[in-house]
Amino acid sequence: MNKISIKSGKEKQIKNHHPWVFSGAIDRVNCTSPCICNVVDSNNNFIAQGYYDKLSHIPIHLLSWRENDVINDTWWENKVKESILRRKRILLNANNTNAFRLIFSEADFIPGIVADYYNGFIRVIVSSRVAFEIKDIVVKTLYDILKPNLILLNTDVNFCGIEGLKEITQYYNETGYFKPESKLNPIEFKEEGLLYEIVPGTGQKSGFFCDQRDNRVKIEKYCNDKVVLDAFSYTGGFTLHALRANAKQIDALDASNTALKSLLKNIHININNKIIDEGSREKVNTKVCNIFEEMRNIEENYYDIMILDPPKLAKKKSQVEGASRAYKDLNRLAMQKIKNGGIIATFSCSGGISLEKFKTILSWAAIDNNMEIQVLETLTAASDHPTRLAFPESEYLCGYILKVIK
Repeated sequence: MNKISIKSGKEKQIKNHHPWVFSGAIDRVNCTSPCICNVVDSNNNFIAQGYYDKLSHIPIHLLSWRENDVINDTWWENKVKESILRRKRILLNANNTNAFRLIFSEADFIPGIVADYYNGFIRVIVSSRVAFEIKDIVVKTLYDILKPNLILLNTDVNFCGIEGLKEITQYYNETGYFKPESKLNPIEFKEEGLLYEIVPGTGQKSGFFCDQRDNRVKIEKYCNDKVVLDAFSYTGGFTLHALRANAKQIDALDASNTALKSLLKNIHININNKIIDEGSREKVNTKVCNIFEEMRNIEENYYDIMILDPPKLAKKKSQVEGASRAYKDLNRLAMQKIKNGGIIATFSCSGGISLEKFKTILSWAAIDNNMEIQVLETLTAASDHPTRLAFPESEYLCGYILKVIK
């Protein structure tokens, strides 16, 4: 039997169903690599079953805490099916929203696999060695259940180095894996009644951030007849919601000119489909810039609403302190610049910064400005990005809607 023993005193987190075991917790290895193994405590008592790969930066991914489970292809197929069924409510609401997350890695008990659905197109991203091992099972199961027009799979370049994975891109349809003969056509999809377009395989992550879906709706109701700053706007999710709310003006800032071009295209798509007013384009100004620097230059008392949705600033624990300073500086400047009584919707997608930690950072920014801040709403990821209580890393997106009182 494949077996790995855990050092005495290192069992608590594993017994509490956290799915990662690092090398420092491993005492003895009695198996080859890679393999499915039993993980036992120092007294040889069963704790869990996991996937062991000595070449992974997380050598054991725990999969089941039941000794009788048989972890094989059928087991993985069932995990994919269960993940899809948990999204049944969203699937049934496809007339209003047909873009959402299907698989959220460890939060859905499938380590290192993220899958997003966009109106008949599925993007699968692989970020671990165990995920690479099961990728074909995942792709085939997704296809068999949902019958999409296309599945595009690729390895996450941010993890290829530490996981020792090749950078690959694969395409799958009813014929199996294939090589496209020409450039793929854009995919148009709907989220909360608004239309967007992505080109398969381009953009950050899977091409769109479904996790902010509920938050875009919440912020929309504050935007009527307001002057709005959409910082880190990407392809315009918050901008489109502000336009639908009849905002007076929106300034969209991003470091990517390509993203801003997509933002403008999305505006025109929604105008052409009579979802937003014909004059919406004239309300939007775009600027390619470093937002952290640009915040120092914007006019004071000009914006009614500021939306701050920066990219992940802390990708690992060692970066949390530096990221905290950056979040504080960004929000301190926003509080300085916004009108008295203005609204700031601010976010962190750094997993190492919890809601409480982020609230503390915002309080430091307010203290430095000698002003009062009211928290109006607390924001997290949409329900297709569930938080698994045993895996706090799955609660990565946090945010607040704030009122600034000077």
